[in-house]
Amino acid sequence: VIGTGEAHSVREFLEEAFSYAGLDMEEHVKIDPRYFRPTETEVLVADPANAIKKLGWNPRIKFEDLVKIMVDADMRAVGLEHIGEGDNLLKKKFPNRWWRVD
Repeated sequence: VIGTGEAHSVREFLEEAFSYAGLDMEEHVKIDPRYFRPTETEVLVADPANAIKKLGWNPRIKFEDLVKIMVDADMRAVGLEHIGEGDNLLKKKFPNRWWRVD
């Protein structure tokens, strides 16, 4: 896994995903305090410097777009009609790849 150097919380991911799906996150996600960490860990962020330097790699998908791609894939996987913005982003950014989204 190669990171982008950006930090995002689980809450940010959920807010993006539910917003994209047109759902109210508060109606579907329940937070159980039993699972809170007694002490919070420091924020961990992947450093892409080696991938950039050694592979010439640079991130091409923004966080918000990645969430759309993931939501579309999950909706398709469970037989729901996907929204399609994520699929369109994949087709645009990576036109010669092996996957099919249509």
